[in-house]
Amino acid sequence: MRLIVIAVASTAVSTSTESTQQAIGYPTLFLLVLIGALVPVVPTGALVSSAAVVAFHHASPFALLAVFGVASLAAFLGDVTLYWLGRRGIGSKNGSRWLEAIRARAPEDRLAQAQERLADHGVAVLTLSRLVPAGRIPVMLACLMARMSLRDFARGDVPACLAWAVTYQLIGILGGSLFPEAWQGVLAAVALTLALSGGPTLWRRVRRERGTAAR
Repeated sequence: MRLIVIAVASTAVSTSTESTQQAIGYPTLFLLVLIGALVPVVPTGALVSSAAVVAFHHASPFALLAVFGVASLAAFLGDVTLYWLGRRGIGSKNGSRWLEAIRARAPEDRLAQAQERLADHGVAVLTLSRLVPAGRIPVMLACLMARMSLRDFARGDVPACLAWAVTYQLIGILGGSLFPEAWQGVLAAVALTLALSGGPTLWRRVRRERGTAAR
């Protein structure tokens, strides 16, 4: 009888702890991804992958589904809000600090490529923009310069955010499946996402420096 009571109490504590973690974790994930979409310095992909690792180790399909829903919704709201702020900057005489921030993070060569792809493929280019490292901001600026409406941008951004959330969640599930402990999977997922996001940028910088040195 005493063993049964102890087991029930242990299960209740475990359930309560998990519920508390979910109550704190999901709003935190939502807020950080939203901020990362508005201020592109937060590694949002690493956040989603880390959350997916924890959900995978809980062996809860609901937790994985919740991570996907929270991340994709936060990314979409952040993108739409940033685009709306950028449109306000274009429409005003004095510009906008948000528009200037977008321009500062869109190199001329990446912007030119984004404008060509936008002209060729329309809003479909938004889907790939979130999957290509450092591709979101140049495409967003190209859409702003093309005077794309907020409705059209939002329609193209929905599949982009869904594909982005699925991709980084799969990275987290992969990291979680390779290691027995959740923290090990988190480290692996963070390292992989940072390598994917920072590797191409570092490679372009090295090539640019080599070209400058050769000239």
